[in-house]
Amino acid sequence: MRVVVAYAVFILTEYAMWIGVLVFAYAHGGVTAAGMASLAQLVPAALAAPLFATVADRRSPTVLLTAGYVAQGLGCMVVAVAIYADASPFVVYAGAVFASTVVPTTRPAQAALVPGLARDLDELTAVNVLVGWVESIAIVAAGAGGGLLMAWDGVAPVAAASAVLLAGAALLVGSLPASALGTTDDGEGAFHQVADGVSAMLSNQRAGVLVGLLGLEYVVIGALDVLFVVLAIDVLGHGEGWAGYLNSAYGAGGVAVGGFAALIIGRRLGPIVVVSAVLLSLALAGTALVSGDLAVLLLLTLVGASRALFDVASRSLLQRAVSADMVARIFGLTEGLSMAGLAVGSLLVPALVGLGGDRLALLGVAAIVPLVIAFRLRLLLRIDDQAKVPVVEISLLRSTPVFRDLPAPTLEGVARALQRADYPPGAVIIGQGDEGNRYYAIADGTVEIQQDGQRLGELGRGSGMGEIALLHDVVRTASAVAVTPVTVYTLDRASFLTAVNGHAPTSRAASAVARELRRRDADRAESDPRDADSG
Repeated sequence: MRVVVAYAVFILTEYAMWIGVLVFAYAHGGVTAAGMASLAQLVPAALAAPLFATVADRRSPTVLLTAGYVAQGLGCMVVAVAIYADASPFVVYAGAVFASTVVPTTRPAQAALVPGLARDLDELTAVNVLVGWVESIAIVAAGAGGGLLMAWDGVAPVAAASAVLLAGAALLVGSLPASALGTTDDGEGAFHQVADGVSAMLSNQRAGVLVGLLGLEYVVIGALDVLFVVLAIDVLGHGEGWAGYLNSAYGAGGVAVGGFAALIIGRRLGPIVVVSAVLLSLALAGTALVSGDLAVLLLLTLVGASRALFDVASRSLLQRAVSADMVARIFGLTEGLSMAGLAVGSLLVPALVGLGGDRLALLGVAAIVPLVIAFRLRLLLRIDDQAKVPVVEISLLRSTPVFRDLPAPTLEGVARALQRADYPPGAVIIGQGDEGNRYYAIADGTVEIQQDGQRLGELGRGSGMGEIALLHDVVRTASAVAVTPVTVYTLDRASFLTAVNGHAPTSRAASAVARELRRRDADRAESDPRDADSG
């Protein structure tokens, strides 16, 4: 929940600052200045995103997420101080560029972190739906709150409030534990890792088309960001605050579709990607054919609704479709393309407005996504059949002491062999003296370890059970009893021994765990809850 709340703060500040900086630039140089301000913020972000993602993929997504929130807050503070001090507009832009450059730390880090908190693929999809719904609510709040603050005292209070909120987001996620989905000591440099991510994306048709569609989604969003300002001031004849209100209408659509989005859990996502993309484009094209405040607000609400559904379905499907050790890198490339898409959309609007006015701009942007959908329709409709990478199970295994160093391809094979089991409170998961034929990885809940009727400790998510009996071919040396409802993933003896014995570092790690547990058994010492285990 802390990740979701912090993400809501991130979206709130990201959109409020984006609108605020565009309004500031528009006031200092019109639509051209707004477009150039967008470009200045987005190009560094697009270049930095894939490099940031390697930290989440190979090190710690928690560190990247926390540092990103802190850095974004510092950039917002620079903007606020510069405006209050009546400094040069270029100082304001410098602070905004710094903040936007580190924005791409958030989504790749979160994409790597969330699978480690879910119990299965349906729960992962449910979390993505919740995140998408929260994002839509935050967009509404950003538009409404930003509009009110700008109507009161301009852009400076928006930046100051964003800095404070981002500091709170950093505190929320700073203490979260997380293991990277990839290995950590392979000696690869960041650029080499990015190149591997590009190669993986190009060799995977499913990933390539989804990343491309997400990039095009942000071309549309980038165009809308500028069009909100143009529509508010030049077309509808309202003040600066209306740029925020139009953005709120767009965000309100995402909130409205949130309940429906929950229905995608456990369903095929390819057709949902196609339908939502078409609805988005039709609604956007419709804004070129109507006039009046209410009609524009309603159509932008539909645009926001279909965009939110498209985004959740596409990202969930992409998370299923790529190898687990490439998750953060692929999402880093997606984030980079998204930032580039925002820049293209921001530059596209002034060009299209100059050629044929607002209507041509709207129709031109609306036509982009359907063209790609039509070209790759068959693949999109069949994409679910092959997108079954067990990312949740891989993340769980990576968090256990035994399997954390196993190479990614082998780890994915082990993850596919896991079987889920659920136990009510009081159930005996492992009985002392029983034959040892399975390994257990705890995905959720609390398990108490008992030996000869004596309590030795408790285990939670990320802990493993059963190493001693499997490695030494003995009966279970302790019992494991569910304290709360417990979800575990089990691995049969043959698969466990094949994985452990086939990789020297993993074999050493498993043997070390077993030796330590047998020593504790002998000493009958009270163990730490995270270190206790059962044979």
